[in-house]
Amino acid sequence: MTLLAGAAAWPHAALAQQGAVPVIGFVYPGTPELSTGVVAAFRKGLGETGFVEGRNVAVEFRFAYNDNTRVAELLADLVSRRVAVIVTPGSTSTALAAKAATMSIPVVFSVGTDPVEIGLVTSLSRPGGNVTGITSLNSELAAKRLGLMLELLPSAARFATLVNPNNRNTEALTRDAQAAASAIGRQVEILAAGTPREIDAAFVSLVQKRADALVVSPDPLLDTRRVQLVTLAAHQRLPAIYSFRENVEIGGLMSYGRARRTATVRSVSMPAASSKGRRPPTCR
Repeated sequence: MTLLAGAAAWPHAALAQQGAVPVIGFVYPGTPELSTGVVAAFRKGLGETGFVEGRNVAVEFRFAYNDNTRVAELLADLVSRRVAVIVTPGSTSTALAAKAATMSIPVVFSVGTDPVEIGLVTSLSRPGGNVTGITSLNSELAAKRLGLMLELLPSAARFATLVNPNNRNTEALTRDAQAAASAIGRQVEILAAGTPREIDAAFVSLVQKRADALVVSPDPLLDTRRVQLVTLAAHQRLPAIYSFRENVEIGGLMSYGRARRTATVRSVSMPAASSKGRRPPTCR
């Protein structure tokens, strides 16, 4: 994991400048009901850095309910309220929208892809501007996930990868999955699902195509629909590997990748570090 340094243009006391009770804006693309783990991790991170919600910090939670068209409006509302920091855990599109929404309020992200490549920051060591955060590079682990499934099922010939066509990382995820399958001499079918109903349809297609195993790509929608995914995989007796351990905790077969809640906990230390008059640490 790479932890990005705080941008030099940030105010050294981003939270403290807001008065006795600073306000943090929290924007998540999913629903409150299916985001409890992320929210709990966020609050845990606050507590570990000395902030207690309702005592010395306030949090304005905003959820897009899996509708990306709502994100800009949610961010605009937080900007108008002049929150101290905006936190966007686990969503590349939300982090990019937050960057576009403000050039003055610090934005802290946690994403699974290269933040330089997608334009969030100018470099890992010197992000620049008002945006910083952490990346697990979770989106670049397609080959590892496919390799683990092959170890489990050495006779498997047909693999499938489930992606969300609305995710800006889909092209890269597809390319990586195809390259990984080619390297091990296997076939891979790319299935797209951008809604819960399309997830159901994708599993029907998996059965029709007689896929031997499934790789679920990292994506906010697919993460919030983990109960649906795990249930369908079990019903179809289809071995599946996921990007987040939370899927395994509810009955999924296996996962490989950074736990989303861990990244969220660590991302909270960044605005907290700014509030205490120091820049967040850098790990390479």
